[in-house]
Amino acid sequence: MPALDAVRAIGAIGVLGYHVAFNTGLSLHGTWNGLLARLDVGVAIFFVLSGFLLFRPYAHAAATGAESPPAGRYLWRRAVRILPAYWLTVVVCLTVLPQNRGAALSDWIHHFTLTQIYAPNLIRHGLTQTWSLATEVAFYLVLPLVALAALGRRWSPWRALVVAGGGLVVTAAWVAAMAVGLLDPMIHTMWLPAYAIWFSAGIALAAVKVALDTATGPSRWSVVDDLASAPVTCWGLALALLAIASTPLAGPRDLTAPTPAQFGAKLAIYIVIAVLVLLPVAFGPVNRVKAAFGGPLARWLGAISYGIFLWHPLVIDAIFLTDGRWIFTGSPLNTFIATLVGGLLLASISYYAVEQPLQRLGLRWPRRRAGSRVESHSAQPVAITAS
Repeated sequence: MPALDAVRAIGAIGVLGYHVAFNTGLSLHGTWNGLLARLDVGVAIFFVLSGFLLFRPYAHAAATGAESPPAGRYLWRRAVRILPAYWLTVVVCLTVLPQNRGAALSDWIHHFTLTQIYAPNLIRHGLTQTWSLATEVAFYLVLPLVALAALGRRWSPWRALVVAGGGLVVTAAWVAAMAVGLLDPMIHTMWLPAYAIWFSAGIALAAVKVALDTATGPSRWSVVDDLASAPVTCWGLALALLAIASTPLAGPRDLTAPTPAQFGAKLAIYIVIAVLVLLPVAFGPVNRVKAAFGGPLARWLGAISYGIFLWHPLVIDAIFLTDGRWIFTGSPLNTFIATLVGGLLLASISYYAVEQPLQRLGLRWPRRRAGSRVESHSAQPVAITAS
């Protein structure tokens, strides 16, 4: 499914645009600038896409009678894909940025172990975006257990959908706990339970995708393919929902903590947007949309999208330090262009010097057992290229 590479790029560039608009103050004022304040919907796209890509091999193995992807190999590949480039980013940001001078040993430990979201004021400059990576890694760790519960001994898309629905229950309970004062909106809005609904949406889509791909005749799930065949409608609805999210309904545009109701509304709107963005690319027939999304440029941007996500806050900080400007000042357009160019440069270096070589290592070890049926399923490119 090469067209999904472009979806990762959309998410990464959306997050980049969100940070530029915020740091230059553009997204804080003006009615239409509220759209820029909601470009963090890219995080929802990442989370739904991760649930879809990483659960799909488990569901496909269950539906076809193949051996499920071994947990050790899955975790090894996730570690090789995520940690080396991330650790390099941490070292550079904690070493180079003057705002991080004097970083304590505990700062290094928290960031290297992706535990910087579990206490207040731990995330350092140039690394503010890594809260979502810490949340994503928590999802990686629980996914094998979720897959075990969702698939059982016999394949049933309905069972997977019921378990995925548990994500809605978890998130709803989490938001309710915020509403009654048991949880802190400044900290606990970064933890995995707050976003279980987003990952679960991806799991549900993966179950439906496998049901469609393995159906031997007409499928009750074909309505999803029908909806995906109307990309203009899907993306038009997504844009309309983004406009709704730009209102106070989804919370403040600055760093003020949202109310539980605002946070819940934002979660609900963003999940629908992310699903509508993903549907025309992951489902439906081969068409011009998939051809465009699967083109060389789109796939290249998707390949380096993780680096764009990792490095662009460092570029923003470097721009502000070089210009000697204060936060919420400067030209948004010039800052966006400079951040995009710098982000692409650093992301390319990160991909070709660190990520790609280590991904090849991840494919070679641990070696598969000779003749294992997992050969044709756990090694699918869709499982190893997920960001």
